[in-house]
Amino acid sequence: MGRKEGLLNYHPPQAKDAKEVKPKEAVVAAAVDRQVENATRPRQPMIRQWELVERVKAYDPTVNEDLLNRAYVFAMKAHGTQMRASGDPYFSHPLEVASILTEMKMDSASIACALLHDTIEDTGATEEDLKKMFGDEVARLVVGVTKLGRLEFQSDKAHQAENFRKLIVAMAEDIRVLLVKLADRLHNMRTLHFLKKEEKRRQKAAETLEIYAPLSERMGIKQMQEELEDLAFAELHKDARESILARLKFLRQEGSGLAASIITELQQLMDKSGLKAKVMGREKTPYSIWRKMKRKNIAFEQLSDIIAFRIIVENVEQCYQALGIIHSHYSVVPGRFKDYISTTKPNGYQSLHTGVIGPLKHRIEVQIRSERMEEIAELGVAAHWAYKHEDDKVDGKQYRWLRELLDIVESAQRPEEFLDYTRLELFHDQVFCFTPKGDLIALPRSSTPVDFAYAVHSKVGDHCVGAKVNGRMVPLRTQLRNGDQVEVVTSKTGSPSPAWERFVVSAKARSQIRRFVRNQQRSEYMALGKPMLQKLFSEEGVAFNEKDVEAVVKQFQAENLEDLYANIGSSLQSARDVLKAVYPGHLWRVETSKTGKKSAAAVAAAAKTGKPLTLRGLIPGMAVHYARCCHPLPGDRIVGIVTTGKGVTIHTSDCDTLESFSGQPERWIDVAWEDAGHGSEKVVGRLNVVIANLQGALANLTGSISRSGGNIINLKITNRTVDFFDVLVDVEVSNVDQLNTIIAGLRATPLMISVERAKNR
Repeated sequence: MGRKEGLLNYHPPQAKDAKEVKPKEAVVAAAVDRQVENATRPRQPMIRQWELVERVKAYDPTVNEDLLNRAYVFAMKAHGTQMRASGDPYFSHPLEVASILTEMKMDSASIACALLHDTIEDTGATEEDLKKMFGDEVARLVVGVTKLGRLEFQSDKAHQAENFRKLIVAMAEDIRVLLVKLADRLHNMRTLHFLKKEEKRRQKAAETLEIYAPLSERMGIKQMQEELEDLAFAELHKDARESILARLKFLRQEGSGLAASIITELQQLMDKSGLKAKVMGREKTPYSIWRKMKRKNIAFEQLSDIIAFRIIVENVEQCYQALGIIHSHYSVVPGRFKDYISTTKPNGYQSLHTGVIGPLKHRIEVQIRSERMEEIAELGVAAHWAYKHEDDKVDGKQYRWLRELLDIVESAQRPEEFLDYTRLELFHDQVFCFTPKGDLIALPRSSTPVDFAYAVHSKVGDHCVGAKVNGRMVPLRTQLRNGDQVEVVTSKTGSPSPAWERFVVSAKARSQIRRFVRNQQRSEYMALGKPMLQKLFSEEGVAFNEKDVEAVVKQFQAENLEDLYANIGSSLQSARDVLKAVYPGHLWRVETSKTGKKSAAAVAAAAKTGKPLTLRGLIPGMAVHYARCCHPLPGDRIVGIVTTGKGVTIHTSDCDTLESFSGQPERWIDVAWEDAGHGSEKVVGRLNVVIANLQGALANLTGSISRSGGNIINLKITNRTVDFFDVLVDVEVSNVDQLNTIIAGLRATPLMISVERAKNR
């Protein structure tokens, strides 16, 4: 196919947006204005049609050149004079998305979809046009991307949850839809600075960290994940990022040549041992450093793996050979060895990780992998489209998490539940356990045998009554560790306990338990509601007939008769109102209002107007106090202690004060937060901060807290020396996660010597 043959005479319909349909003179004038405004901005020339084809042909000799040529021309004509916020022609965007996918070595259909992905949404093109021009496969991919729409935060949480649902369903139909969407988001983030409104920039950045970066990680696309995280980090926490970058620059200058010396020594060691290998070093990204500081509650200086050294060999056997060479020459750091080759991560990642006291007596991390493992580590699932190895087919194991998300779609009753479960499923570190038959099960960190049971199958979880870990019976709330062999004990009569929800950590387990409890409660309410209605009918001397009651079901916004019974049993609906609907002219024998007792409806109404409880496990109306020794926050693991004359005092589970109650188990109450701090109510967290006695230190402290959304309500200098101040700071936050974010931001701020959450003060 020659270059000119790709130019078609087909003219797509004009753009839907009325703003684009202007007189020719107005369009030209606007374009000239934009060109003048952006004249000083450096521009990247757009990829030409034949260049795009050559890029794909370089890794895929079987490329469908005709398809790519036609898609290029169609998209260019369809977008016409549309412009981006940067002042570039809009067509430059789908072209850049296609370019990103060529770097991932994607197939021709995916590249064509990238070129066309905005045509249905932003131009007059239709699905039928795409089917006619490019076939069913490409049209289906474009429609899949279009259906995702804009996964942006909205004021209505239910709408946001619906967008999540669309994303999961579209991914399940064809995973390439997600790859195009990720490339689309990556280019939008690269040009984020052209958006004038700061609020919109921060919204897109937060959305990228919450949705797109975790999805990239789940797909195993390391390069894309890191770039998305860094771009979002730069927008959301600019000061922290710049501080970390400055420290990294300082370390490079101070230790100039150190990394090169370590690489040289490792390379010489491999060569001397007769192993053909390539050694390189890779610096952690600012965002991964900041996240580790936040997660492990450590300062920048305590990080030992800022640079990871990588050894690339030819095959699996040489990976273990290189590991033996490293371990025989250097002292191993206990607990730092991980074998992701024999226990592959769910996203396909394979590598050997080990920590050693390496060259020049420096503590380093070494990653050992084959060339193919390196490519999969960088490209993830996209690498499966670049090569057609017989031993490298996509078998679906990489998508176990996706199937579990689909299960959650079905089990969640409310959209908000699905939204929370989805985030829970995307954000977690993993622990790897085995079934008695040797099958590998990947779980979130801190998982229990109940999480394991639900990961095996929903029915196994529902009928779980016990568990053996490494051959020993253990409590169901036991936290599992890497390498544990777990055997689930089931019973036909077994059923989930509502208490399980307090200690399970996986989204699937939590959603299934809640679904079972909800169905069980519904059955109980149904069994209670029907006799209540029958009793009222009998007391009033009228005949009870289910057909008559069924005829008025719709008046009470119930789906069926069972729902109406359940609503009556749960006091959401008054039995008297139902009787009135069945017998409109009935004269009452018994008037509840004269008895002085409240009707069920009145009780329900009163319950709705009262303030909802924030803790589970307490009797309604019980007096509650929050311990000043540990300042518990929503999101903390907590316990209650019965205190004479005060009710219940809530402590964090690691509070030192609890030791004084160890001999009084009768005073302990198992409690948990009803809502982990996602409401509008603020609570107070306390920090111990040591700052340098230098000009601007206090301003840095207050400014960092303010930028992280915290509100200082009290600040006290508890100790003062020539060089340092000890400061006690009380900060209003929503939950413990926000407090941890504030701590991480302070640790990355200049002149902050140490930042810790205050305990027992």
